[in-house]
Amino acid sequence: MDHDSPRHPFARLAILALGLALGLALGLALPLAAARAQEPVAHRVCSPDARTCFALTTRDGVPTYSVTRDGQPVIAPSTFGFMLRGAGKWQHGVELGEASRASHSDTWEQPWGESRLVANDYNELRVPMVERVRDRRTIELVARVFDAGVGFRFVFPRQESLADVRIDEELTEFNLAAAGGEVEAWWIPGGEWNRYEYLYRRTPAREVGTAHSPITFRRADGLHVAIHEAALVDYAAFWLQRIEGQRFRTRLAPSSQPWKVRRTAPFATPWRTILIGEDAPALHAASDLILNLNAPSRIADMSWFTPHKYIGIWWGMHLDTWSWNDGPKHGATTENALRYIDFAAEHGFGSVLVEGWNKGWWSESGRNFRFAEAYPDFDIERVAAYARARGVEIMGHHETAGNAGLYERQLEEALDYYARHGIHAVKTGYVADAGMVLREDADGSEQWEYHDGQFMVRHHALVAERAAAHRIAINAHEPVKDTGLRRTWPNLVTREGARGSEYMAWGEPPNPPEHEPTLLFTRMLSGPFDLTPGIVSLEGRDGRPLPNTLARQLALYVVIYSPLQMAADLPENYARFPDALAFIEQVPVDWERTRVLAGEIGEYAVVARQRRDGQDWWIGGVTDSARRTIAIDLGFLPAGRSYRAEIWRDGEGGGIDGDRFAMVRETRTVRAGDRLSLTMEAGGGFALSLRPVEAR
Repeated sequence: MDHDSPRHPFARLAILALGLALGLALGLALPLAAARAQEPVAHRVCSPDARTCFALTTRDGVPTYSVTRDGQPVIAPSTFGFMLRGAGKWQHGVELGEASRASHSDTWEQPWGESRLVANDYNELRVPMVERVRDRRTIELVARVFDAGVGFRFVFPRQESLADVRIDEELTEFNLAAAGGEVEAWWIPGGEWNRYEYLYRRTPAREVGTAHSPITFRRADGLHVAIHEAALVDYAAFWLQRIEGQRFRTRLAPSSQPWKVRRTAPFATPWRTILIGEDAPALHAASDLILNLNAPSRIADMSWFTPHKYIGIWWGMHLDTWSWNDGPKHGATTENALRYIDFAAEHGFGSVLVEGWNKGWWSESGRNFRFAEAYPDFDIERVAAYARARGVEIMGHHETAGNAGLYERQLEEALDYYARHGIHAVKTGYVADAGMVLREDADGSEQWEYHDGQFMVRHHALVAERAAAHRIAINAHEPVKDTGLRRTWPNLVTREGARGSEYMAWGEPPNPPEHEPTLLFTRMLSGPFDLTPGIVSLEGRDGRPLPNTLARQLALYVVIYSPLQMAADLPENYARFPDALAFIEQVPVDWERTRVLAGEIGEYAVVARQRRDGQDWWIGGVTDSARRTIAIDLGFLPAGRSYRAEIWRDGEGGGIDGDRFAMVRETRTVRAGDRLSLTMEAGGGFALSLRPVEAR
């Protein structure tokens, strides 16, 4: 017997047990120690001006990011991950790989837009993130940091362990840093029946439920932050759900399928975006970030589309004097269309929208729509020929009642029909409650989808691509939210996705005066909006008074941007208000550059825009139900030049509690550096043009 061995058998067993325990302990401790050693490892990238920074690390094996501005937290440490159908949760036991970095700086030109040139300057970080367990599945994070904010997304590379990717939920969080006080939020509910068509709520961030994006926050220190997404392609849109306090998490729009997103790797998710501004005007300026995160244009030639103002067979339906369907009240008759074409030609409108011309109105789920068959009282051949002779275009209309499947089946026929009649723009519509979009599978079975689920994201991309092939621009109503895809598909010229002017006719309540100064710093961060302003009669259904002034309806043409701007009222009403019509005839719709001169969310906004390829500037201002006097600093004008200012403003005794039609039209001479003082009555506004005075 070995003299070093224990003599008692129980002693030998005790030593063996102790050795086994120590071995197990060491075996577990070594990976844990290695994991803890990796926790402090972080990757960081900052904006070109070094003020905004994005950091990535892991906490207990969970990938975590944060965003700072001037060294102070904007987004406190926030986690992310995915629930993968049939593959569990991708979030725990993750280690960060070696980072790669890049920088980019260029300026690109829009074919149309709020500004002709867009500066695109950022620093980029790309980090592979690998699970230490399972099949070591890898997802890459790509972050781009601009001076005005951050965009980050997830890239699923091709890998055997994760090829057919079915996402039940994305777990990206946004943990708002409070900066020592209450954070306010402006938001509309996500996932509710009326899609995006709600009045914005102003609440503490801690009282938000589930919200659509963009959602805008204002901290106690004045910093403005907006959360949205960019380049929404073949993926479900997200709603933002508050988890606790001021911590939010993405919630993908539902699908008829067991999963919310299904993709084949490799692919990238949309960008998750955080816009940052010192005040409301700076936040609006930050929205170029959304465009920059989209791919360049896939349309080589957009010369066939010109931004313009239009009129249309539309407001009469909302007044309930006309109907979309055929019958004694039918609005889309040949005679009405010819009359509108005459008015457009006489007053310089580029096109006439005709709604309700085609067969099928109104059927449950749009099952009877025929997109290339006109009602008997509408002669499209005669209307199209007459419009061509008068130098006016027809804007087509495709209402689907949410039956996207039927529309896709008829899409080529419908677009070819319009192209043969010289129609280069179409307003599409998907009027159906949320979750009531009808799709059709290859086997003929029907499924119900949300307006912002993956199926409809694909649908809108299909419509854009096929419309571009026919040289047709799209104005989508009841759409999926804008995420900057107009850069990739510039024929996606405008869309709805918010409460428009039709709510002034019959909405309960009608849009209040704070609506548009809220939209500018919320919905308008995402892109153009077909508000359909110009209701100069200030009257809705059954004589209902609109809570607006005449001057404010003019201001909306400048404040709320769209490359297609409707003069939405009836032609006979414009004859009653020639000064208002004169402004609408003159105001441009395409811009060289845009500046938000002043504003507070939901209170007031003053916007200046320079005509594209011109020297004249146009300024619009709107206020809420408070009377305000604004001193406009004209320091943005070229030094040494004089300008003739033509002003349309609220008159004495005006405002929504006074004479809503009181409006003064006047001219003044101003110079760069002057301060132009204008008063907006309650619920009112002003509009003005600045044209250079030529030296004699």
